[in-house]
Amino acid sequence: MYVTLSAFPLFAQEDLSKMFEDSAIVPKRSPVYASFKSTRIVSANSNETIRKHELDFTITHRFGDAAGEYGGVHTFYGTDNSSDIKIGFDYGITDNWTVGISRAKGATAIRELYEVNTKYKLLQQTTDNHLPISITLFGNAVASGMVSNVNPTVPDHFDTFSDRLSFVVQPILVRKFNKRLTLAFLPTYVHYNRVGYGDQNDTYSLGVGGRFKFSKRMSLIVDYFYVFKEEAVRDYFESNGLLFYHPLGIGLEVETGGHVFHVTFTNSTAILENQFIPYTTSSWTKGQFRWGFIISRTFAFGANSDKVKTY
Repeated sequence: MYVTLSAFPLFAQEDLSKMFEDSAIVPKRSPVYASFKSTRIVSANSNETIRKHELDFTITHRFGDAAGEYGGVHTFYGTDNSSDIKIGFDYGITDNWTVGISRAKGATAIRELYEVNTKYKLLQQTTDNHLPISITLFGNAVASGMVSNVNPTVPDHFDTFSDRLSFVVQPILVRKFNKRLTLAFLPTYVHYNRVGYGDQNDTYSLGVGGRFKFSKRMSLIVDYFYVFKEEAVRDYFESNGLLFYHPLGIGLEVETGGHVFHVTFTNSTAILENQFIPYTTSSWTKGQFRWGFIISRTFAFGANSDKVKTY
């Protein structure tokens, strides 16, 4: 009887040890964080959302042409001018859902832009590759507050409030390959309720972006959009001396404590997707690129107030 009772806990211990050994070799399924360090790459959105009860304040600035006909030393390589300026606030409703508002100067015929946007993290990549990519959905609505042009053929003529509106829908697919490299794929749809004569209401594009971290606090960032314009639209504007180009941006991302600072160079003059995707009319090859910056600062409220973090 004594032998039987003493053997039972021995067998139980062996079974329990095997269970822990088996669980130890199973990789832990945890989400991949910080694919990008802010909600923007260069011009494009990243997949990152704002944490719950945190407010992200950003200032985005684009200067004038650095070279070409309107750049050079006489404009101090574009810094005498500003092509667009945006001030935005984004708030985390949950860790996966962000809402935001912004005001942008605008860089096309349509100016004084007021934006509301939302971003929802649908799927998040896991460390064991059970989910190999992250998917975030972005959308916005933009309204112009400018005085309507009297000419009914131009894009800044508005008969009704609806004429002032434009929209963007964008799924953001991202994979973080390792601590250094992240790539993004951004199919994008832009819609204008009203456009000028000869233009198209709907524009589709395919965007790609990336981040390469080469030091503890510095990364190279890049994004590019291939824009699908109707041939008739291109021909019409070309006959009027206006060419469209695909937006390309490169930049340097610097992490400094509670701040993320971007120094960027791009051929697009506008900041909002509603404008820079369908209406980039300046070319890198003609010196029509400009430098700019993005400053981001996060403020925490409630339970997060003692642990402010950047993304």
